[in-house]
Amino acid sequence: MGHGVPELVLELNGRTWTLDPSRPYTLGRDPGGDIVLDDARVSWRHATISWGGRSWVIEDHGSTNGTFVQGQRIHQMEIGPGSSVHLGNSTDGPKVSVQGSAQAAAVATPPQQHAQQAPPQHQQQAAWPQQQAPQQQPPQQAWNQQPPAQKVPQQQGGPAGAPPVYGDRSPTTFHQVALGRVMRIGRALENELVVSDLQVSRHHAEFHATPDGRFEIRDLGSHNGTYVNGQPIAKGGSQLLGPNDIVGVGHSTFRLVGDRLEEFVDTGDVSFSARHLTVTVDGGKQILKDVSFGVPEKSLIAVIGPSGSGKSTLLKALTGYRPANQGDVLYDNRNLYKQFAELRQRIGLVPQDDILHKELTVKKALKYAAKLRFPADTSEQEREQRIDEVLRELKLDIHKEKKVTSLSGGQRKRVSVALELLTKPSLIFLDEPTSGLDPGMDRDVMQLLRGLSDDGRTVLVVTHSVAELALCDKLLVMAPGGSVAYFGPPEEALNFFGYETWADVFSAFENYRDYDWAGRWKGSQHYQMYAADIDAVAPQSVQMPPPAAVRPPKPQPWGSQLITLIRRYCSVIASDKGFIGLMVILPAVLGLVSVVIPADFGLAPPKPPSRFNGDAGTIMLIIAVGMCFSAAANSVRELIKERVIYERERATGLSRSAYLMSKVIVLGVITAIQGIIICGIGFAPRDLPAEGLLMPPAVELCISIIALGFTSMMFGLVISSLVKTSEKTMPLLVMFAIVQVVFTGVLFQIYGTLGLEQFAWLMPSRWAIGAAGATLDLAHLMPPWDQQKPNDLDPLWEHSVGQWGINLTILIALGVVCGFAVARLLRRHEPEVMRK
Repeated sequence: MGHGVPELVLELNGRTWTLDPSRPYTLGRDPGGDIVLDDARVSWRHATISWGGRSWVIEDHGSTNGTFVQGQRIHQMEIGPGSSVHLGNSTDGPKVSVQGSAQAAAVATPPQQHAQQAPPQHQQQAAWPQQQAPQQQPPQQAWNQQPPAQKVPQQQGGPAGAPPVYGDRSPTTFHQVALGRVMRIGRALENELVVSDLQVSRHHAEFHATPDGRFEIRDLGSHNGTYVNGQPIAKGGSQLLGPNDIVGVGHSTFRLVGDRLEEFVDTGDVSFSARHLTVTVDGGKQILKDVSFGVPEKSLIAVIGPSGSGKSTLLKALTGYRPANQGDVLYDNRNLYKQFAELRQRIGLVPQDDILHKELTVKKALKYAAKLRFPADTSEQEREQRIDEVLRELKLDIHKEKKVTSLSGGQRKRVSVALELLTKPSLIFLDEPTSGLDPGMDRDVMQLLRGLSDDGRTVLVVTHSVAELALCDKLLVMAPGGSVAYFGPPEEALNFFGYETWADVFSAFENYRDYDWAGRWKGSQHYQMYAADIDAVAPQSVQMPPPAAVRPPKPQPWGSQLITLIRRYCSVIASDKGFIGLMVILPAVLGLVSVVIPADFGLAPPKPPSRFNGDAGTIMLIIAVGMCFSAAANSVRELIKERVIYERERATGLSRSAYLMSKVIVLGVITAIQGIIICGIGFAPRDLPAEGLLMPPAVELCISIIALGFTSMMFGLVISSLVKTSEKTMPLLVMFAIVQVVFTGVLFQIYGTLGLEQFAWLMPSRWAIGAAGATLDLAHLMPPWDQQKPNDLDPLWEHSVGQWGINLTILIALGVVCGFAVARLLRRHEPEVMRK
């Protein structure tokens, strides 16, 4: 101690620390701090104590639940002998007592050591069944496992880790609402109530007082919607408000109390809990069994477990993608499933696969994502500013002009996280973010998540990696069959299971799959401390209206989304030189294949001088099948390779029809260009008939081939929406092309064969060859059909304008039907609560 500086000794839970005035001391949950408190109400870096030159000073560092002296919340205050400080709660929070003598601390822990208690040691089981090595045995209920030294104190109004009652959270701001006065809410400065949130429109909504003294909320055509109790009100519509109704606008919620409007801004300080989640699949098998846990705000939670333990199912249940059959998910004590339309904007999800187009640069990928997620009235400058903020936060600004595909695995994961951070979510879920990364990148990603949590977000990560679990606040261990085997501090988990390594724990899970891991957990002291009181706090009670016909609003109008999606898709294609080359070379090669067919190879003499004679059917067959294959190849991978991106963007408000239409338009243009190439090369050396039915024969034939390409492209999209992996598309593509060869009607007679003819009506090539046959009068040109009687001729080849139009119309109609089928199949890859 420096000369003249009074000694200061802190006492907490029977332990003492002597403070050296030469440096400050940090208090909080951070294991790397000086005085570590494992209490859910204490922030990661809660406060510091330091010598201020005149006296000792304690300073709160913006903690979530506050620092209290004599019942009053303080920011900075002098302390001395006899003082006592409560952290996290003014009455029963951890109490730090200040003493004036260091005598009691003569043998105390040096200041640089942590205050955290060592994890308790279990008593070794005396006998192991079947005389096998201990690490191969499941822990038994009979173990006399000692609980940690102190039970974590409970939050006011509920258990540790459980969400507080919504009404107990102090409002961010109060506003006075007078009768006859209109309070307009929006992002623009001229509003009476300005909300600085890019999720909010410039003029979003307004509160009105009705003549009878009641209040209503009126939407002003907002892009992301106005919500009452989590349900959207009609765009431009209004709704009367009751005393308990909650109005949601972006990240803010409002509640009327008398004539006072209380505003609650969601800055990330939200709790989250799962209550009795059970998922049952076909046959009544439960793949998730009574999963309950609760976490406070600004926490990092890891979920681990062996394969088949339901981790992915749990993640889908927690995010609303696949709601549990039983149980509730509470976001700040609000039911996520019932209020998903509003709360989805506050949840970020980073799947295992990247949720961005790897061909784009980092900046451009985020630019398109911001364009789709922010309201249409957001300026380019506002979007750019938010993108730059996120890039700086995640240290990606130096990589912003690099293509995503050129980044390392850890950097790509950062870009996926950056995309989700654009809308400032309070709750972020990540599925296997460290999968495939080396240990160094694994640590970098987990430290990134720790930083995200410290900055005011709740982060839940599903992972196979156990190397960096110490960075987490809580650990959820899933057992085989989908039940909870442990929930609590990660440093106590191995001791709870009675093993020294996680490899031993996972081996026990595998060797004893029928063991009642959930029963052992529920009978433990840890369960009493961390999960037993999960139901102590009642969920927020609001009157939920019946399911409305109002669909959740989209941040961008349909047309604006379509233009953005088309521009993004064109950017992706333009950056993929290999695809562009293949797009041109494939139809050119297939067109050249048709040219090698001899000019006069028919069994019948040619008609008046024309080299497009008896071989016309064979030539058209090659061109048509080449167009089928080329067009279907363009689209057969498009939906499956973007499935993860579509699932995530759909949850944030992407229009399904706009997404599908962007694919149809861009691929349709590409297909038309390919049709012109293949027809130009295939027909160039041929002498076509002098006249067509409506237009020159070359134009009519080209239209038929392009229409065939369009329908084949739509069949490719159907295949892409059906398969589960890209590898399965190629066999189906080859099968589709071969089937088209058989059912053209050129190789053998199709018409007049019952069953076969009707099945051929489903084949695009049948109608395309029919349209070409009508133009060329193929029935009187190609042997042996040119020798048939008139009644035996293929009716689809009739040389008339009417038949040509029918063939073309049915061909295009098949493509349209495929479009509706694709739209229907895309619904399978959307959050279940969004399906209509």
